[in-house]
Amino acid sequence: MNIIISNSSDIPIFKQIENSIKEAIIKGELKEQELLPSVRGLANDLKISFLTVKRAYDELEEEGFIKTIRSKGSFVAPKNLELIREEKLKEIQNLIEKIYDISKVSGITKEDVQELFQIIFEEENI
Repeated sequence: MNIIISNSSDIPIFKQIENSIKEAIIKGELKEQELLPSVRGLANDLKISFLTVKRAYDELEEEGFIKTIRSKGSFVAPKNLELIREEKLKEIQNLIEKIYDISKVSGITKEDVQELFQIIFEEENI
């Protein structure tokens, strides 16, 4: 597992770790029941406090992405595809609301925004 953190990012380090692990799980790079690095091991690899890694793991466990078994470690939880889909839909909704706010203030029409989406989706399917 390759986690890259940026000290210059506005995103807190624990959130960067959390997002990297989520992405790896969603993409299938981390498989169900796969053992994650220990909190201390990952902290040492990233040269950060183990409390930061623990916070990321706690958040991941709370969201159902991993499970921790005392004295055995943290493992990728069986995928709950509906949970993952719901989380991504919420993320998209938040971004669309931001786009709406920007377009409203800027006088950009719904049609302009739809056209932008259409162009992006067409380019993606090339």
